[in-house]
Amino acid sequence: MASDHDPWRTALVAWDVASLSHGTPAQWQERRDERLAALLEAARAAPRWRDRLQGWRARGGLEGLAPLSKGELMSDFAGWITNPRLSLESLRAFVADPARIGEPFDGRYIVWESSGSSGQSGLFVQDAGAMAVYDALEGLRRPALNPLRRWLDPWYLAERIAFVGAIGGHFASTVSMRRLARLQPGFASRSRGFDFLQPLAALVEQLNAHAPTVLATYPSAALLLAEEARAGRLRLPLAEVWTGGETLSAAVRAEIESAFSCPLADSYGASEFLAMASSCELGVLHLNADWVILEPVDEAGRAVPPGTCGARVWLTNLANHVQPLIRYELGDRVTLHAERCACGSPLPAIDVQGRGDDVLELRTPRAGRVRLLPLALTTVLEERGGVLDFQLVQTGAAALRLDLGTTHAAADRERARAALREWLSAQGLGAVRVTTRRVGTLVAGRSGKCKRVCAATTGAR
Repeated sequence: MASDHDPWRTALVAWDVASLSHGTPAQWQERRDERLAALLEAARAAPRWRDRLQGWRARGGLEGLAPLSKGELMSDFAGWITNPRLSLESLRAFVADPARIGEPFDGRYIVWESSGSSGQSGLFVQDAGAMAVYDALEGLRRPALNPLRRWLDPWYLAERIAFVGAIGGHFASTVSMRRLARLQPGFASRSRGFDFLQPLAALVEQLNAHAPTVLATYPSAALLLAEEARAGRLRLPLAEVWTGGETLSAAVRAEIESAFSCPLADSYGASEFLAMASSCELGVLHLNADWVILEPVDEAGRAVPPGTCGARVWLTNLANHVQPLIRYELGDRVTLHAERCACGSPLPAIDVQGRGDDVLELRTPRAGRVRLLPLALTTVLEERGGVLDFQLVQTGAAALRLDLGTTHAAADRERARAALREWLSAQGLGAVRVTTRRVGTLVAGRSGKCKRVCAATTGAR
């Protein structure tokens, strides 16, 4: 019977992941090439991939194959997927139901939606094979932050885990946690998701009651919670902090580790590939290059040399044969290091520059100072306001301006403004003034990426 979990395959993948973690670069490169050949063969079952690969000949890589954008994928979903039974309409109906978060679609596929941070939302489907890879990479390539603690408890059976993020949609992190709770009933009693859309005081109260030993969240959220810990309001017996989803600077890492008196592990992933890279004990991100290919390119789509930061990056997911993502364009800027990391890992070291949105600090006479997470604000505007092409700019101590692209009509602007104002009121910020503006082009920062949430002191730089 088909399922989203295959214990035998998971065990085989786990053995492979563990062995290559201590192998040589030549070994993971050989395995990568084998998996790329298998992916290209599987992709021919999809009409658009069959057309794109017609007449193209691999020359030891992907050279000459045109990249794929999220817009292309979603505008002709049926053309890019290898199982014709997976219709976009049925999948959209599935992810519209929050009661089904973490459940398999059609009894065998895990589905999650992207947040739309690039200006367009997406749907991504994985089978048991892809999930086995993600499970193994997440479980075996995360650094041992507390070696003795992990030796005594390698499966985190004694840990209480808290995830702070967007828990109301079919997003990858939330779906993954709910799936683990379904597959491992004991995990459900030890883990819990906390909605970062609620007022900070309520979030702190709930976390104190749960008393987690492991906190998993975004760097900006971890930093905000670290401030609450410094103030004595948040009192958690943390042994580890796990971050991902945003760029983590050395200064932010140091502050979080100091405030919570515990080590931090960072990771790099996306809806398109859940576990692209994990940090080593030196804090350096290592690409899981045996399962994913990242190609940093310049604005013209030309490969940049190692040590050079690309304008964008093309991703090839070697694990997903249901929805092949081959040279799929991501908005992040990635640098592949030319030298091996001093930690001794055979896997390539990388740097990632994400968007780096700002935490906003608003002040009102009644609420005083209130800090707002950028991911919370973008979630409200996307999920409740129904807009994706926007930039939220703080223009004063109690004033925000919402810039929307020209694709949005006046009704869209008013709906987004109303959703934002309603959420701000729940945070005690009902007096904050929100204006909207229709703009032809959103302002990009120095990185070339458009910051979606900009503090008063930074603007859109």
